[in-house]
Amino acid sequence: MSEQKQGSSTKVDTRIRDAFLVVLAALFSFGGPYVVYALTHFGNLSLGVSIGPGLVVFAIGLALTLYLIRKKVV
Repeated sequence: MSEQKQGSSTKVDTRIRDAFLVVLAALFSFGGPYVVYALTHFGNLSLGVSIGPGLVVFAIGLALTLYLIRKKVV
């Protein structure tokens, strides 16, 4: 009986982790352009300098999305 509870607990943990990764991928993907905006307007950096961190955040979001697609979570 304890094995059955442990198995269902692991399944729930996996679903929670997958849901968290989907939300994180969306935040990174949509947050990349916002990072550029925030650094140029609030950080007083030039557009050329602020595009670098924005692209990095956007690329992380895309890579995480591709990982989730290949894993068949999304």
